[in-house]
This record gives sequence, C-alpha cells and structure tokens, in this order.
Amino acid sequence: MMGGPWQDDAAFAFGDLVAAGAIAEQWRRSGTFLLAGLCGPQGSGKSTTAARLVERLGGHGLRAIVCALDDFYLTRSERGSLATKVHPLLATRGVPGTHDLALLGDTISALRSATGDTTILLPIFDKALDDRLDRSDWRVHRGPVDIVILEGWCIGARPQSAAQLAEPLNALERDRDADGVWRRYVNEQLETGYAPLFGTLDFNLLLQPPSFDCVLSWRAEQEAGLSRRAGARAPMTRAELAFFIAHYERLTRWLLLDQPADLIVDLDMRRAPYAWRLGAGSGRHA
Repeated sequence: MMGGPWQDDAAFAFGDLVAAGAIAEQWRRSGTFLLAGLCGPQGSGKSTTAARLVERLGGHGLRAIVCALDDFYLTRSERGSLATKVHPLLATRGVPGTHDLALLGDTISALRSATGDTTILLPIFDKALDDRLDRSDWRVHRGPVDIVILEGWCIGARPQSAAQLAEPLNALERDRDADGVWRRYVNEQLETGYAPLFGTLDFNLLLQPPSFDCVLSWRAEQEAGLSRRAGARAPMTRAELAFFIAHYERLTRWLLLDQPADLIVDLDMRRAPYAWRLGAGSGRHA
C-alpha cells in the first residue's frame, strides 16, 4: 500500500495513537510498572517508533523510557571469546546468545524500582565501532519510571523445534553452519535465557513488514545514516549487509510467521503503518 507524505504522517499519527493507547490501558489495569516490548526486523523503524510512543505516553501522564536490546550486546571481546569456545559465527552481534542478559535484567530491575532520587546508567552500543561504549559515555536516567519500552529485532521470539532447525535456511547456514551447531546454540539461548525475560513482558507490539525481502533495503538506509566516531569501520557494502542480515534471517522469518505479539502493525514498503491487528500474545501467560 502506497501513499503520499501527508498520508504517511497521518498513518504514523494514528498508529501511535492506537499503540500508545493500548499500552496506557494495560498500565492502568495493572496500576504499576509496565514492561512493553517492541519487535520488528532491522530497519523497520523501531527506534523512531519507540521515541514517538514515549512522547505520546507522556501525553497520558505516564513516564516512559526506551531500552534498546541493541545496547546490551556483548562487547566485541566477549563475542570473540564466544566465537572461539562455541562457534565462529557468534563473533557477529545480533542473534540470541550475543547479548548481556544479566546487564539487561539488572537495568530493567533498577528502572522498575526507581524513585525520585534514583540515578541509573544506561549502556550504549556503538554499531559503527561494533562495541559497547565505556561507562563514562553511557546515558544517565534520573527519577521514577512507569513504562519501559524494550525495543529490539527479536523481542518476544519463541524457540523453534528440532525439525525446524534440521535444514540450513540460507547460504550462510549451509556453508558456515553445516552441522547446525550455531543455530542450535542460538535456539537454546532463546529457550533458556531469553524466554524468561520475554515472559516478563506485559505487552508486546510487532512491526510486520510486507516480506523479509525488504529488510536488506531498509537496513542499507539505516547503515548509511549511522553516525561514526573516530576509529569506526567504514559503512558496510550491500554485499556485506546481505551477509550480515543472513545471520538474522532464520529468526526474523520465524517471527514474522509466528507473530508472538499482542498488537501487530502491518507496514508498507515505506514503513508506514496501514493496518492494526490483535495478536495471540507471546504465550507468556500460558
């Protein structure tokens, strides 16, 4: 579905109204701290959507903050160690198993219990450097929080079955993971480490693209817009991006099929929302 700029603006405004209203209503039902997930493939607009939702929730009188799963990647050194011990593909950030879940859990717990005089450091991962910044460069949050929006490409994802993992999905898996060690490890991490975290979500929102095929173009636009510090690597070429995205392909395709969300937002090729659907949830209360 395509439209002009004003139609896109209207769609975003309406979409924000729907999503923020649903999150605010969920908060009112609980009357306490709420953890909301925001899931979508690379380049789908999660960060900008999350920022708009924070502003919209402020209009409801709610104090909201964004935590990006990307900021909790293991350091480059930690991933290098994991690549040596488990599988070389784990040097590449992204898949379950390459995040510091202890740091994420501690951060969410601190935000959950924050009071008026609380100061919390929020980590920052620089994608251009492919590493976490020093603590002295982290964001500082002060004060209580009503809602944390946890945004990330695999938020709410559920593990696949052994049968689903049996055959390689793409050339990366065929050539670099012929024995399935990497994809089984990722799946195990999803089941043992990430499932408990996702089980604490009070609400989950999924940005659904037209297909997986548009992810490369979206991610290329994102790559071109990355700010670059001294010492940062050069922007990835389209071929390098395709190889990078292949690491995410299995789980992204599974997410778009499984749709573990309370609210699903269908996007057009320009990332503009055009339909909103109730989902079956993430299964966290099953």
